[in-house]
Amino acid sequence: MGKNIQLPRGTYDVLPEQSAKWQEVEQKINELCRLYQYKEIRTPVFEHTELFQRGVGDTTDIVQKEMYTFQDRGDRSLTLRPEGTASVVRSYVENKLFGLPDQPVKLSYMGPMFRYERPQAGRTRQFVQFGVEAIGSKDPAIDAEVISLAMEVYRSVGLKQLRLVINSLGDTESRIAHKEALIKHFEPRIDEFCGDCQSRLTKNPLRILDCKVDRNHELMATAPSLADYLNEESQVYFDGVKGYLEALGIDYVVDPNLVRGLDYYNHTAFEIMSDAEGFGAITTLCGGGRYNGLVEDLGGPESPGIGFAMSIERLLLALEMEKVEIGQSADLEVYVVAMDESTKKKAFTVVRDLRANGISADMDFNGRKVKAQMKSADRKGAAYVIVIGETELESGKVALKYMATGEQQELEFEAIAGAILENR
Repeated sequence: MGKNIQLPRGTYDVLPEQSAKWQEVEQKINELCRLYQYKEIRTPVFEHTELFQRGVGDTTDIVQKEMYTFQDRGDRSLTLRPEGTASVVRSYVENKLFGLPDQPVKLSYMGPMFRYERPQAGRTRQFVQFGVEAIGSKDPAIDAEVISLAMEVYRSVGLKQLRLVINSLGDTESRIAHKEALIKHFEPRIDEFCGDCQSRLTKNPLRILDCKVDRNHELMATAPSLADYLNEESQVYFDGVKGYLEALGIDYVVDPNLVRGLDYYNHTAFEIMSDAEGFGAITTLCGGGRYNGLVEDLGGPESPGIGFAMSIERLLLALEMEKVEIGQSADLEVYVVAMDESTKKKAFTVVRDLRANGISADMDFNGRKVKAQMKSADRKGAAYVIVIGETELESGKVALKYMATGEQQELEFEAIAGAILENR
């Protein structure tokens, strides 16, 4: 026997009993997107590396440390996508969606993303993200709609212990004033901070506040707050977002230290946390915010946007912590037992006919005896069992047995599907 090959570190297999949960989550998400009118967009799994350098930002951890980048045979630098927004905005610009008469363009996506990180609970190197982008409106109401959709996803699967945290990162003018104050604050003692923070000082000092290494440094607690530098326009916008959230009855907490890890955010930033016990250190389920300059950075006209991304793995982890069961409904309806080889062909066509009527059906493919087949039907949780022997073939009638009560109903072969559909 050859040597076992195992899956790469930081990846995992979704086995059939788990995939039923994934499918239920995906169905609920698709239904909510339909209700909210966010249309699906599918972009490539890899893009030109420059897209993420420009779109996500050179000073971010993602671009500096976490991307899977490779040269292809044409010597082009390509990167497996580490997040979804840059690709969606690239597509919005490339396909001139800004020219559509109805703005904002409301888009949703779901698929694998890739980051080279240290694997831990709820954080893997390949992970699935669901996200939405609403591009082409700077109305605070669309910010509230996007946040409301994210909250609704978690509620729809039965999560209750949720906390919405919001902040305003202000417009460009407010950001520049705050940036200068931060540089002034950290510069005299920057040599006490890690190398990452030192390189961020002049490029993007806001990211220093997000540092995991130096989070307990005394200067962190006294750093100037962005809230003190919001100009009137930014304050009015933020009040508008809060007003719409209140109108929807959505509770929130304002956290002036919430900055989000990507360079393109401004104005509204938000995170949804799980307060479930035993969740561990990373409690963020979902993050998002407004990015009013990103479309221009990627070569498009001025088109303000807002979006969020959520990890499906973290959502499933939160369900586990809150002990919410989903994905239970994939049970088998009918197991067809063939008494011997001579009746197997009839059993095979009965299974086909049931499936053609939208009824899940299965049979034995290992030549087992009737008793072993009945055990298999039981293990698979079949609601009904049909046994086909010589007698049934000759009479054209068969007994449909309801497993829960042991009741039997004698039916002609053609009437089986109708009887099951009637009892559903």
